Amino acid sequence: MSPTLLVAVLLLLAALGYRAGLRRALAQAGGKPKALHSLPAYHGAYVALWALLPALAVVVLWLSLEPVAVRWLVLAGLPAELASQPAERLALVYNDVVNLAKGDAFAAQATPVLEAAAAHYARLKAVGEAGLWVLGLGLAASAFWFAHRRIGAAFRSRLRVERIIQSLLIASSTVAVFTTVGIVLSLVFEAIRFFERVPVGEFLFGLNWSPQTALRADQVGSSGAFGAVPVFAGTALISLIAMAVAVPVGLFSAIFLAEYAPPRLRDVVKPALEILAGIPTVVYGFFAALTVAPLIRQAGAAAGLEVASESALAAGVVMGIMIIPFVSSLSDDVITAVPQSLREGALGLGATKSEMIRQVVLPAALPGIVGSVLLAVSRAIGETMIVVMAAGLAANLTANPLAAVTTVTVQIVTLLVGDQEFDSAKTLAAFALGLVLFIATLALNFLALGIVRKYQEKYD
Repeated sequence: MSPTLLVAVLLLLAALGYRAGLRRALAQAGGKPKALHSLPAYHGAYVALWALLPALAVVVLWLSLEPVAVRWLVLAGLPAELASQPAERLALVYNDVVNLAKGDAFAAQATPVLEAAAAHYARLKAVGEAGLWVLGLGLAASAFWFAHRRIGAAFRSRLRVERIIQSLLIASSTVAVFTTVGIVLSLVFEAIRFFERVPVGEFLFGLNWSPQTALRADQVGSSGAFGAVPVFAGTALISLIAMAVAVPVGLFSAIFLAEYAPPRLRDVVKPALEILAGIPTVVYGFFAALTVAPLIRQAGAAAGLEVASESALAAGVVMGIMIIPFVSSLSDDVITAVPQSLREGALGLGATKSEMIRQVVLPAALPGIVGSVLLAVSRAIGETMIVVMAAGLAANLTANPLAAVTTVTVQIVTLLVGDQEFDSAKTLAAFALGLVLFIATLALNFLALGIVRKYQEKYD
């Protein structure tokens, strides 16, 4: 009997609790809902939440702790000569025990010791599953009975239900906060390990990026070069090109759709623009590598310019096309949300429509527009596939958009591909790059908040 089936049973019990609570409330009020302190639905929700949440919390806690407890008990039951082995070897032994208990092909090579451990493991799992069902259903039934008995005409179920929901919302936001903190701490700790091997100044201000160990002494740094300036410069160059495409096109499209386009045309054009956001990035990468890059190379050759087969311009243009919907759709929504009274007041004072849009609508919608642009910048900074296929992996320090460059995200992927030992400067460099990228994104957020606060004061 799987935990999934238990959760399904608990959900069914919660549904029954809702019906039972609703019926008891109506019965207590003599069939007159107005005689109740709270609506009947709140009484039903109160019983349903009590029947579900405590048991569900026990299931989650049990599933989190049970693997640790079972592993400890199985390893504790092994003979002393086997249990005294290093942790890596014990992990392999435990994996063999689990496979043997599940009936995998390993059973033909099993020793009596492993067979006994597998039987012990199977017994523990069976007892654990039975205990989980007994504890979960028993707690759910007890909570059902407790909540059902409290239902009455004067019972303030609405307040209690809202308090429970508020607690759930707080718990959910707390999980999100702790997840963010965990991500940041993992980046910080691994980046500290990297900076113990490579000086911070060399990483932030060095001009050579060659993280792999050199094969010859005459190569750039016999143990690798970790100057990340070329990587940061490539990220900034491609992002600037992408934003130079996406912001004007997206913002002008939003203004047209919100202020000038007839409703029928808007109903066609806006969904068509938003389709761009649903195209996989690998498809954009094919488009950049097979269509845009050759066109740019041919145009550059016709103008007498030297254009690399993989260039920042090709990647930036296609990336800008990809993020147009982020600017267009969100800007359109915030422009449409500007109160009509502001438009009518401006027109009533003699402003033309274009003046009204420039001097009233856009300033009033500026916070939302800044938010859409910030989202587009974050999307551009974090894009990987288009850069890999259209801009390449070369860490060149250049401001020439016709040259090949690379970005932070591409280097992170490159450093972590394949079997890696997380104890070398090469692999740990990925965490340092991620930390710098996180700090840069955070700085952009603070900048956007400053712009929003500055201009919001004028229209509050």
